[in-house]
Amino acid sequence: MVTIVIASIVVSSICVLLADGQRGWRIMYDHIYADVVSDGYVARRKFDTVMRNASWQRYSLDETNKAWVEVYYYQDANSTVLDRYARFEFDSDNGELNFEEGILDPLQTVNIQTLCGNVSDCVFQVAGRSVQMVLKLDNGLQSVTVTSSAVMHNY
Repeated sequence: MVTIVIASIVVSSICVLLADGQRGWRIMYDHIYADVVSDGYVARRKFDTVMRNASWQRYSLDETNKAWVEVYYYQDANSTVLDRYARFEFDSDNGELNFEEGILDPLQTVNIQTLCGNVSDCVFQVAGRSVQMVLKLDNGLQSVTVTSSAVMHNY
């Protein structure tokens, strides 16, 4: 009888530990792979890629609200004229970060896409050749702040 009681206590303890471990694993998984985290990775990657191809000689920035930044770049490495543009814009009405790219002369939009939703705030800043994006994502359950800074390289 004593052996059965001791075995029951040990088995019960192991079951409680396994259940608690599973619950903790599920919470961690939900935090790591939440939509705000994935959206933050996508936005940061696109921002870094585009800014590193941009020319530091010409850019536009929303000086009032800092809600958008537009950069210009060359279509190919042998070009001498800036002929492409890319624009990141925070749409506060819909809570989205949008990306637009196109041709400069004649002005023509080639692609518009929403990089991420659940955006509560987004601020762009330019300092010298560096462009910074501070993106705040919030889906009601989890909040993430993504900060990305990239140096514009092309001349």
